[in-house]
Amino acid sequence: MPGLVLGSASPRRRELLAQLGIVPDRIAHPDIDETPRRAERPEAYCRRIARAKAEAVEIGPAELLLCADTTVAVGRRILGKPEDESEARAFLGLLSGRRHRVITSVALRRGARIWQRDSITAVRMKRLSGEEIARYLAGGDWRGKAGGYGIQGPAAAFIPWISGSFSAVVGLPLAETAALLAGAGYPLPEAAG
Repeated sequence: MPGLVLGSASPRRRELLAQLGIVPDRIAHPDIDETPRRAERPEAYCRRIARAKAEAVEIGPAELLLCADTTVAVGRRILGKPEDESEARAFLGLLSGRRHRVITSVALRRGARIWQRDSITAVRMKRLSGEEIARYLAGGDWRGKAGGYGIQGPAAAFIPWISGSFSAVVGLPLAETAALLAGAGYPLPEAAG
């Protein structure tokens, strides 16, 4: 059975894999530049970053490397992880009362071969008051999260509607991930297959 390397330091991605009954054999954190290119569309950006992560980690010949990138997009604007509270406030202000897209691209590598799948989920955030934004920011849940919020935490109260994959918004689309792993010959636990 090939060893599975998770190319992510995200505890959320480990938790999502555990829902499939999968525990990675090891964790590796890819160190890449995640700066968007000039005029780069969100979908192309997300695919490029997931692939770059998959190319950045050294793996053995019998190992599979699983990487992902999640991006929040409002129109053509990419909202990555906010640098500070001020940027998180600006992101939440932009998302307030609007629909946006959460794009997650998954890349699976064995040797030089890379398989890739994307998930695009439409999300609507309710109109937020200044007090709601301030309270959310004070709790710190915005840190390290694309768009400045995590749907699996307190910000769930801000999201009345999604169309697509909940797990992709959290950070790893499980249906797409399971399909990639099965296609690459990784034996999935009975419940996940």
